[in-house]
Amino acid sequence: MEQLTDYSINFPHLHIYLHHVGKNIMIGNFSVAYYGIVIAIGMLAGLGIACWMAKRTGQKTDTYFDLALVAIICSVIGARVYYVIFRWDLYKDDLLSVFNLRQGGLAIYGGVIAAIITVFVFSRVRKLSMGLLCDTAGLGLVLGQVIGRWGNFFNCEAFGGYTDSLLAMRIKLSLVNDNMLNADVLSHKIVENGVEFIQVHPTFLYESCWNLCLLLFMLWFRKHKQYDGQMLWIYLCGYGLGRFWIESLRTDQLILFGTGLPVSQALSLVLILAAAGNLIWRGRKKKTA
Repeated sequence: MEQLTDYSINFPHLHIYLHHVGKNIMIGNFSVAYYGIVIAIGMLAGLGIACWMAKRTGQKTDTYFDLALVAIICSVIGARVYYVIFRWDLYKDDLLSVFNLRQGGLAIYGGVIAAIITVFVFSRVRKLSMGLLCDTAGLGLVLGQVIGRWGNFFNCEAFGGYTDSLLAMRIKLSLVNDNMLNADVLSHKIVENGVEFIQVHPTFLYESCWNLCLLLFMLWFRKHKQYDGQMLWIYLCGYGLGRFWIESLRTDQLILFGTGLPVSQALSLVLILAAAGNLIWRGRKKKTA
């Protein structure tokens, strides 16, 4: 039997063992985090599919290059600000660490909110349809999430509680930040040849797969779209449903001040209700028109 201590991360029930998964690569004298590389690949892929869709719908691809230059920067800032606000305890004693993105700490919902605000302002300045922009750029957003979640894999973060299910992921305890751990995970700690492991839900994988299914549905549905903006509401409803479930598994939940309620679950519920309500209302309005 192979010694599990030779591996950094493995999926024992799937018999997948990954040798020495690192967090960065050296290019000359510079250390480049895999997290950043994966996020960058996700952004480029997202821009690519948005431009592809723009061509198919008779829009100018330059519009989406211009939008991406602004939206990407604003989304990263939004994602960071959102995370820092709800994990202020990690940064209050070292304010400069707020600017260190190499260890992760980007909240998807913060990025999504910032992106939507950016599209709204962009559409007003350029006098373009916000609904059409969102429908087109939304495909890029989902693909970016599909890929970007794998940055959490390299950072050994954004996982769930203990599980012994088929997809259970086993990680060396020494690779994990203490703020990602809870009592339940530690109580199921596994020791192999003196090396400690935790075994958890790979929630980054769940979310990546969920978003891939959502992307495929959106690509199919685009041929049946009835009005500009409909794809955005489908995204918000679909992502909200998946995130509401996945967030319930995670050990690093951001908590809504003074409530004990995971803020991402609360926001997911709001999005589900708002998006589903809008889709139903617009659907009925279309039928009676």
